[in-house]
Amino acid sequence: MTGTSSRTVPDRDAFADAAEVFQLLSTPVRLHLLWFLSNDEVDVTTLVHAIGSTKAGVSQHLAKLRLAGWIEGRRDGRHILYRVVDPHIVTLVHQGVEHVLDERAARTPTSGGPSSVPGPTRTASSGMDEQGA
Repeated sequence: MTGTSSRTVPDRDAFADAAEVFQLLSTPVRLHLLWFLSNDEVDVTTLVHAIGSTKAGVSQHLAKLRLAGWIEGRRDGRHILYRVVDPHIVTLVHQGVEHVLDERAARTPTSGGPSSVPGPTRTASSGMDEQGA
């Protein structure tokens, strides 16, 4: 592992806190929300249509992300526009999605037929399209 020899090993609490970050990122809808919010300020109605979820569901996920300090909202007339405020979270989300897309591309046979290699597949409930947006 590159770079770990010059650093001290983090304490157990740091690993526990990092696990909480990944736990909050473990929901496909939250990843999708963070992907959209990392590119622009977006209101709830737009997010609902883009992700294909319910307003109540999106609002619950936004509340968790806001409590974590990862997003914030600002009032614009009758709407609240949300955006990501933690650049580390943007990096994690984008790298995670790009990793999956790279893995998919590596598994895709050059003959153009379906891949015979087992692996994670997208389900209708994940809410993510092929570009992860």
